[in-house]
Amino acid sequence: MKGKRQAWFMTLFSLCMAIVLLLHLPLQVASQPHPVETEVRGVWLTNVDSDVLFSRDRLSKALQRLAKLNFNTVYPTVWNRGYTLYPSSVAERTIGRALDPNPKLKGRDVLAEIVQQSHQQGLSVIPWFEFGLKAPANSDLIRRHPDWITYRRNSRRISKGNKYNQVWLNPFHPMVQRFIVNLVAEIVLKYDIDGIQIDDHFSLPIDLGYDTFTTRLYQRENGGKKPPANPRHPQWMRWRANKITQLMTQIYQAVKTRRPDCLVTLAPNAHEYAYNTSLQDWRTWEKKGLVEEVVLQVYRDDLKTFVKEIEHPEIKAVRSRIPVSIGILAGLKKRPTPMKRIEQQVQAVRNRGFAGVSFFFYESLGDRDSAFQSMFPNTVARPQISHGWAGTTQGVKQ
Repeated sequence: MKGKRQAWFMTLFSLCMAIVLLLHLPLQVASQPHPVETEVRGVWLTNVDSDVLFSRDRLSKALQRLAKLNFNTVYPTVWNRGYTLYPSSVAERTIGRALDPNPKLKGRDVLAEIVQQSHQQGLSVIPWFEFGLKAPANSDLIRRHPDWITYRRNSRRISKGNKYNQVWLNPFHPMVQRFIVNLVAEIVLKYDIDGIQIDDHFSLPIDLGYDTFTTRLYQRENGGKKPPANPRHPQWMRWRANKITQLMTQIYQAVKTRRPDCLVTLAPNAHEYAYNTSLQDWRTWEKKGLVEEVVLQVYRDDLKTFVKEIEHPEIKAVRSRIPVSIGILAGLKKRPTPMKRIEQQVQAVRNRGFAGVSFFFYESLGDRDSAFQSMFPNTVARPQISHGWAGTTQGVKQ
């Protein structure tokens, strides 16, 4: 009798243990990384508050590190503060300098170094025109071509509180257009890159466009009428935005006629903000097929606001046509974003089935390799629109 009771107890105990294990199994599976076939895992490499580009050894170690952490894309800046960060014949003819005057770049072709080493490490290289249409007022470019600048209605060129006295090149001026398009074409022909990236600075602050050239152009196309005094006048906004779209069309065509396989990517702000503050109508660009991949910048401190932005209906529409990944702020100089916040935002992106994530910027990754290794435990390829793209709104738990 005692033996039967003992056997019954052991059977009941085993059954209870099995139930406990079954109850816990789903939680364990959900917490484990779920492999995906493709995912953008990118990092921007800048020369602002960052030294990664200013040393061959430092750059080489950075690219090796990113590959080891299973990143697959780098966005190195190639145009910043009125200078190129690669030896440029276009810049030399236009600016008088082929390369940024920083002595740490002298005698180097940083972009060539990045392309060669990145491809050896399995990283895609998408050069980033970081400063877009901005340039310092004291740069060689502006000193040589003061007529390329656009103004506010009060003829002011520089914004108050502008640390670097930035001015804006006039996107409606044919010489500015030719210069920008030629820079892009030069890079596409000269380097074995995987794409080019335009960002939120390829735009125009809404209160600009009152220079003499633009005023006359507007009058010629609008029956002699002067531009409205209100910079937010809908028709005036639309006219300027359309002109910027025409420039974007030139850039796209310059890329595709030279390298059909070279991606044209964009890193914008949310469309409503981009259009209403900077006349960047990137939703129209995407609808016209001028953009093949979007990395939406969503630099937010709280998760609720972050999620609200990435769930905007306009983003869902774009995702159905091209890959859309999310740009996440990994930190600023000496102020890294808490790792918990980064992990929460990455998980929110993955749960909603986006194409991936990219971090601004390299230095702000900090000494947190183990956390990023856990985030990206395996190597994956980046999505390729050339292979066809089927957008999804379903979550991918990882």
